[in-house]
Amino acid sequence: MRFWLYLLLLLPLLAQANPQTIDWLDLLPEEDLEAILNMPEIVHDEADYADDIDAVGTFAQNLRQRDPKLPEVMYSTRVVAEMDGINARLAGFPVPLETNERGHYTSFFLVPYAGACIHVPPPPPNQIVLVDYPKGLPIEDIYTPYWVTGNLHVDQTSNELADASYRIEAQSVKIYDGD
Repeated sequence: MRFWLYLLLLLPLLAQANPQTIDWLDLLPEEDLEAILNMPEIVHDEADYADDIDAVGTFAQNLRQRDPKLPEVMYSTRVVAEMDGINARLAGFPVPLETNERGHYTSFFLVPYAGACIHVPPPPPNQIVLVDYPKGLPIEDIYTPYWVTGNLHVDQTSNELADASYRIEAQSVKIYDGD
């Protein structure tokens, strides 16, 4: 009897110890997923990017601009409510926001693909995750992907750079190794 009681008490801890690996598509409600899968190809004129100098600055600038040629799903803040509160592991690319006294990033956006500002539009808010990482991360290259593990929350966040529909309280951030 005691064994079953201990097991019952340990189950929540075991669930937290093993994060659920999620895909970016898991963060899209069904209607948004359908709209994105059936979206026509987006073509950009190279002249749109002729003045790009700083990739991070350009990315941040483009996150806040609405392109009237893009479908509304590209600005969707709709979420999957079941994702709220799960212990998750998600791979993506960082967009640096805030640093600590050592210059390590304690806050950054995680996005599904690098270079979103250069040849493709930025992701919609429900494909941007605000990462809070008190330990800090020395981000030297925004083209390096990372695994972020922690508690995922549905949390509409807006700042001068972008809108995000999710937030993760990161317990660990590691360079993506494919596993």
